[in-house]
Amino acid sequence: MTSDHTKQELTTTAETVLARRYYLKDDAGRPVETWETLCHRVADAVAEGDGQGTHIAQLREDFFRLIYHLDFLPNSPCLMNAGTDLGQLSACFVLPIADSMDGIFTAIRNGALVHKTGGGTGYSFSRLRSKNAAVRSTQGVASGPLSFAAVFDAATETIKQGGKRRGANMGVLRIDHPDIMDFICAKEDQNKFNNFNFSVAITDAFMTAVEDGSEYELLEPATGAVIACLDARSVFEKIIDLAWHNGEPGVLFIDAANRANMTPQLGDFEATNPCGEQWLLPYESCNLGSINLANFVVKGKDGGRVDYERLKQVAQTATIFLDNVIDCNRFPIPEIEEMTLKTRKIGLGIMGLHDLLIQMEIPYGSEEGRALAAQVMQFVRDAAEERSIQLAEEKGAFPAYDPAVNKYPGRRNAALTSIQPTGTVSMIADCASGCEPYFSIVMVKHVMDGDRLILVNKYFEQVARQEGFYSEELMSKVADSGTVIGHDEIPGNWQEIFRTAQDIGPEDHIRMQGLLQQSGVDSSISKTINLPNSASREEVKLCYMLGYQLGCKGLTVYRDGSRDSQVLNAGESSGNQQIALVSSEGLVKRNLPDTLNAKRYRLKDQDQKSVYIIVCFDENEKPMEVFAKFPFDNRVDLKDKSTMWTTTCRLVSLALRFNIPASEIIKQLDRSSGHMLDLPAQLSKLFKSFMAGTQHGFASACPECSGQLIFEEGCETCHLCGFSKCS
Repeated sequence: MTSDHTKQELTTTAETVLARRYYLKDDAGRPVETWETLCHRVADAVAEGDGQGTHIAQLREDFFRLIYHLDFLPNSPCLMNAGTDLGQLSACFVLPIADSMDGIFTAIRNGALVHKTGGGTGYSFSRLRSKNAAVRSTQGVASGPLSFAAVFDAATETIKQGGKRRGANMGVLRIDHPDIMDFICAKEDQNKFNNFNFSVAITDAFMTAVEDGSEYELLEPATGAVIACLDARSVFEKIIDLAWHNGEPGVLFIDAANRANMTPQLGDFEATNPCGEQWLLPYESCNLGSINLANFVVKGKDGGRVDYERLKQVAQTATIFLDNVIDCNRFPIPEIEEMTLKTRKIGLGIMGLHDLLIQMEIPYGSEEGRALAAQVMQFVRDAAEERSIQLAEEKGAFPAYDPAVNKYPGRRNAALTSIQPTGTVSMIADCASGCEPYFSIVMVKHVMDGDRLILVNKYFEQVARQEGFYSEELMSKVADSGTVIGHDEIPGNWQEIFRTAQDIGPEDHIRMQGLLQQSGVDSSISKTINLPNSASREEVKLCYMLGYQLGCKGLTVYRDGSRDSQVLNAGESSGNQQIALVSSEGLVKRNLPDTLNAKRYRLKDQDQKSVYIIVCFDENEKPMEVFAKFPFDNRVDLKDKSTMWTTTCRLVSLALRFNIPASEIIKQLDRSSGHMLDLPAQLSKLFKSFMAGTQHGFASACPECSGQLIFEEGCETCHLCGFSKCS
C-alpha cells in the first residue's frame, strides 16, 4: 500500500499515544493497526460521505495523503471512530436544558449518549429558574441551576468510565441570572464539578456597568422580571478573585459571539463546547480538524517563507473532508442530526503556529509574529470559504442559508473556522498545540529507578548544534529552570525566538488571540493566558478588560500553580539539587517548626479501601513529612497493614528531613513495591509528581504516567502520554 508514498516517520511519543488511544485493538487489547492502516480507514470512510462516483478513489487518496503526512489531522472522535460500527465523528455539541424536570433529565440522557460516543457537551443553565423560585406545578420552590449541574456531573462521572475519551462538559450561566454569585464560587472547592469547566456568560451591558461603576439587573428566567440589582464591579472583582485562585470560572463574551452568529434566524448562542472554541446553537454539533502549519515553511538562503500555494491546497482539501464528515456521521440523537444538517458547520483550525514562527525566526510575542499569524489564519479562512462556495454550487448551500439574513455568498457551511485544542493530535504531529506557544523547550521525563530522560525540542536542538552552544549540561540546566531565558550560553536572539508560554507576557498572549479572532476565525479560539504564580488579581483584571476590548469571544486565564492539587517540585535535579547536609559528626537532620502546611491525598489500596496520605511542606513548599491515615475502624485484621504503612511513612519522613535526594527515595520505593496500589508504589507516584514541576514550581501529576499536567487551551494535558482531562 505504501509503494507510491514516502514513508511517514512518527516520534516515539506519537506511537505511544496512537497505540494507547487511537489504534483499533483486538479482544486482548492489542493494537491491530499501524499509522498507515489507520489513515486508510479514516480516509476511506470519509470519502464515502461524498456518495458514489469515479472521483471517490481520488478523494480517498487525497484524504489519505493529507492525514498520513501530518499536514492535517481531524479531531479525535474521527480518528477513533471513522470506519467503525460506532461511526460518531464529531467532537463538539451543545445541548439545551429546558426549565422542567422532563427537560433537565432529557438533557442528561442526551449528554450521556454524546459522551458514550466520544463527544464533549456544552450546557447553558441560564434558562433554569433560580434557587427558591416558586414552582407552580408542585407548589414548592426550585433548587436552582447548581443543584442540577451536580446531577449532570455525576452522570458524566459514571458514563466516562468505559470510553476511550473522558466525558467533558462546559457549564455556562449568564451574568444576569439570580444565582450568579453561587455559580462564580462553585469551583472554589476543587473537589466539586470535576467533569465541568464553568464559564460566566458576560454581556456588554454588564461590562458597561463595570466601567461606569453602576449596578446591573438580575432577571428571573421563568418570568423575565427584575428581582434584584448587584454592583457590577463587586461581581466582576469576585470573578477575578476566583480566576486568580484556580482559573475558574472562565468568561464568555456572549454578545460578541452573537454578533457573529451566522444564522440568527435559528436562535441565539447560549453556550460553547467544553474548551470554549465552538459557539453552537442548541442541538448543533461541529466536527473539527487542524492544519499543521509546521509543514508549510520553505527554508532558503534568506530565511524562511510560507508555502501559500500548498497551504491553499491543503486548506481546501481539508474543507471537503470536514464537509464530508457531516454526511457520513452517525449522530447520537435525531435532534442533533437535524440541526447539524441545517447549518453544516465545520471547524477548520490550525496547530503548529509556534513551529512556523520558530522556523521563520520570529518571536511569538512580537508584533511581527502576530501579524504573520493573522495573515496565515486569514489565508486559511479565505481558502476554506472559496472551496465552501464551490461546494454549494455543486451540492447546494446549507439548508438554513437565507440571503435576506446572511450577508455572505451562498456556501456549503454556515461556519468554517475555529482554533481548537489539539492536545493529543498535536502530539501525533509533533508540533505545538493549536495557536499556543510551546509550554517548554526542554522537558524531563522520569523513567525507571528515578532516572531522568531529557527531551529537547527538535528545533532548539537543531539550532543549538548548528550555532555551537549545544551541551548536555546546558540542556539539563534549561530543563531545570524551565526556560531558555537567562542562560548566557544561548544567544539573545534565540532566547527571544524560543520563549515559552510562561515567558510571554499576558498582554502578548491576549493580543495574539484578539488578532486571530478578528482576522480569520468564524467561531472562537481555545487558548490559555498564562500568568506566573506571582501575578496579582489586578493583572487578571487587566487580562479580562483587554480581551473584551480586543473582541475576544471568551478568555481563560491561568495563574501557574493555582490549583490546590498542585505541589512544588522537590528540585532534585542538577542545577537545583537537594543535597544531603554533612557535618563533622555526619548527616544533619533538619529541625522543623511547630506548624507546617500540609496537603491531603486520597488513595486506594490493593483492597480498594481509601487511605489518606498527608504530606507536610516547609516554608519553601519542600515535602518534609509523610503520614498515612486510615479512615476505617481499628480492626484486628488491618493492624499489620496499618503498622507497615506507618513505619514506611516514618522512614520516608526521616529521609526527607536528612535532605536525601527525592530520586533516591523514589528508587528505593520502586524497588520495595510489590503491587501498583501498595504504599511504596503510591508514595513513589506522589513524589514523581512533585519532581515534575518547572522553574515556576508547580505541576499537577498525570494520573496515568505521573508526568506533568500542563494547563493550556482551557484544559490540563500531559505532553508525555497524551492524557487530557477534556478528552
